[in-house]
Amino acid sequence: MKSEREKMLAGELYLAADADLVAARLRCRLLLADFNASAPDDLGRRRDALSQLLGALGAEAWIEPPFWCDYGFNLGVGARFYANFNLTVLDCAPVQIGDDVMIGPSVGLYTAEHPLDPDERLRGLERARPILIGDHVWLGGGVIVLPGVCIGAGTTVGAGSVVTRDLPANVLAAGNPCRVLRSLR
Repeated sequence: MKSEREKMLAGELYLAADADLVAARLRCRLLLADFNASAPDDLGRRRDALSQLLGALGAEAWIEPPFWCDYGFNLGVGARFYANFNLTVLDCAPVQIGDDVMIGPSVGLYTAEHPLDPDERLRGLERARPILIGDHVWLGGGVIVLPGVCIGAGTTVGAGSVVTRDLPANVLAAGNPCRVLRSLR
């Protein structure tokens, strides 16, 4: 029989209130509290907290506090990644972010989904689908990326967009729902 964590990572319905998942989120919250409370000049403390928290942390990657996530271990960021203030990542499923990605303030990357069936929701069930962001992507301030979305390398997403489906490489996209406006190459 699969554990709730195994179900979560497999994209199946799972119980988020499972003791193992609650403990994993608590560990994450404690590391985030340390990271978010660190002094602006204590770069070593911040880097150490991120190294303990994230599944992968590329060279010269940086996240400005405050930063929020559910687990941390499902989030991997590439080299020279930069996220401005107030990044929120619901990493119930893997979130993989490439090299040289820039993220504006108040961006949300949401892998978590709740069932449409109210009875399933009342039982505390949810599921998650991964997010993949390619190299050289820029997400403007306030962008929301929904579960299961892949954003191709070199793409720019305009501020305030809600990305509901995959975006190809090297395009400018914006809107709610986000749509491709033009090619960048």
